[in-house]
Amino acid sequence: MALSQAPSSQSPLPLAGRTAVVTGASRGIGLAVTAELSRQGARVVGGARTPGRELARYTPHALAVDLSTPQGPADLAAYALEELGHIDILVNNVASTLPQKGGFLTIDDDLWRTEFDLTFLSCVRTSRACLPSLLDRRGTIVNISSAHARVPLPSVAAYSAAKAALTNLSKALSEEFAPHGLRVNTVTPGLVRTGVWTEPGSEGERLAHESGLSLEELVESLPGEAGVSTGQFAEPEEVAALVAFLASPATPNLTGADVVLDGGMIKTV
Repeated sequence: MALSQAPSSQSPLPLAGRTAVVTGASRGIGLAVTAELSRQGARVVGGARTPGRELARYTPHALAVDLSTPQGPADLAAYALEELGHIDILVNNVASTLPQKGGFLTIDDDLWRTEFDLTFLSCVRTSRACLPSLLDRRGTIVNISSAHARVPLPSVAAYSAAKAALTNLSKALSEEFAPHGLRVNTVTPGLVRTGVWTEPGSEGERLAHESGLSLEELVESLPGEAGVSTGQFAEPEEVAALVAFLASPATPNLTGADVVLDGGMIKTV
């Protein structure tokens, strides 16, 4: 599925006049979110460790930033305010993609720290830095969690724990700031067809090698093996469309929700 093109200035758009900050914006879900918010009329600042040409197709406002550091999120918020003047929408998407090679006893303190710094604390710090403007604008935060927050596996224990913390934080923020006009919601994807699974050198390639499969065979079989009822990956653009809906003024009373887009991977109510 092709990413959306930048919007035409001639048509009414749901997010016209709004500004947005997207973390982890250079690829995968973050790139798709940047493209969709832009298509719907928002001016978007994208933060990523290495912004590339793809990101530049959808926004001229991109900052190379390490969001795993205490200073990185503050720098991103300051850049967004300088470029856009205010912040209406924050999408906390960035997450670690470090492979976990083994079970719990193989995860040392450095890996735990790296995982939580990027997957969880980046959200804490970026939200904190953007909140004054978000509150002033009565804006919205959308946090990208994961089905592994609810379906933790030994092979992704650190990632699962960090995403569970993110989901929990989202609910706490929604409770605290709803009376002040700020909405906070979570999107929980399952398997999404991104480079994590499909690119050479990815986690997908590693799993394919361990299973004696080609990368293409792994990608074809993985949804079924993971219990995805639809038998297929979600596309980044599906997640992006949901994020844009949650960020829009269409449902002003929707806050504190965790919207699951997992093809039936989570089996519990």
